[in-house]
Amino acid sequence: MAETSTLNQRPASSIKLLEEMERMYKDLPMEAIVKQDILRQGIHFLPESFQVKDPYKSKDYFIFSFDHIPLADLKDGADTKAPEEIKISGGHFGLLKTVISTRNNPNSPYKMKSKEGIPTLYLEETEIGSAEYPPIPSWYKHKTKSGKLPGEIAPVIEWGYLLYLTVFRNCQYFGKDEECAYCDINHNYRQQKGAGRPYTGVKDVDDILEVLSWVDAEDEVAKVYTLTGGSVLTNLKKKSEVDFYLQYPEAIEARFPKRWMGKLVAQAFEKEDCQKFKDAGIQIYHPNYEVWDKALFEKICPGKSSWIGYENWIRRVVDSAEVFGPENVIPNFVGGVELSEPWGFKTVPEAINSTKQGLDFFMSKGIVPRFTAWCPEPYTTLGQQAGPPLVYFCELLRAWKETFEKYGLPTPPGYGDPGPGKAVFSVSAFMDVIGYSGRN
Repeated sequence: MAETSTLNQRPASSIKLLEEMERMYKDLPMEAIVKQDILRQGIHFLPESFQVKDPYKSKDYFIFSFDHIPLADLKDGADTKAPEEIKISGGHFGLLKTVISTRNNPNSPYKMKSKEGIPTLYLEETEIGSAEYPPIPSWYKHKTKSGKLPGEIAPVIEWGYLLYLTVFRNCQYFGKDEECAYCDINHNYRQQKGAGRPYTGVKDVDDILEVLSWVDAEDEVAKVYTLTGGSVLTNLKKKSEVDFYLQYPEAIEARFPKRWMGKLVAQAFEKEDCQKFKDAGIQIYHPNYEVWDKALFEKICPGKSSWIGYENWIRRVVDSAEVFGPENVIPNFVGGVELSEPWGFKTVPEAINSTKQGLDFFMSKGIVPRFTAWCPEPYTTLGQQAGPPLVYFCELLRAWKETFEKYGLPTPPGYGDPGPGKAVFSVSAFMDVIGYSGRN
């Protein structure tokens, strides 16, 4: 790792910084570098940037807030008009089309303005790229028999590729002694309800099936659904955690067999419970391990640590590969949380070395972890603090790519096409780097 002034500092974004990363990381596409920087800093949408010709899909807040400030503090329409994602291209670095999740931050150096009626992203006075906002699917115009809107029940993200079914919008890991320190699922639910928005806590199976019937009839873009929600420690609606979540894929696959690829994001279950989901039609399993270092896992994921335990969690992830197949087990970790205060590593090299150990452990077994870029959300235990420097994310992408290539692993299924200009996964750039051969 090169020794530069940026390594152990957290400098604000600038064109100079991006150009420095462009020189240092020729093995990474600029699309990925810029994407990670925008994700770590968020975007300040000026009111003019909402004045676009065609209707677009705004944020559905499908599970977390992914905002740097409270919803109530967002001004100038950002609370209701910010797009779910942006797709930027061109600009100073000649970017291929790059899909990036929206994280509102009025203090961000990245500002979305309007240039000749087209939303355009700027860093300082430099144009980073012209922007597109995601289209509204035709089936969003319907309303369920119970009066629910599709974006509340089965919101679509990743530019239409993924249906995101957060069927339980709270988590029974509750309070700072149990909640994952970076997670705002409970806080986001309270924010949405406090703002007077319809935000169903536990989704009804019939509502989901009704919305999916419209998707089935009208949509050819969506290819995958993700089933997820908060952890259930006792019971929910008189069902255990496994039985509660199992009812959804059983109903979906019975009604629409193999219409979409089913993915499950849930706790690390024992093999016999994993088999129940496999039998129900779930193809991809995401038992997210969040952070590799054991001491950090115990601090940052206190509920998971006390209820299941680090060793059990990792064992269950590995065991689940016997049920789903290693290539279909894709556990997530929260990229950057290793550097969070007060418990995290003090330097980028320490954080990367730890995370590389986890990548090598899993990838050597054919399991391919993915990551989301940590967003320091205000109501979490970690709260509002400086996120990692851009060099951390560049080093993380390099480590991920090198380990992935070292073991000759296949592209993770259920994420669409890989590579710059093609990837639709919007909350990190791990898919953007696959297959990239570097530049001179």
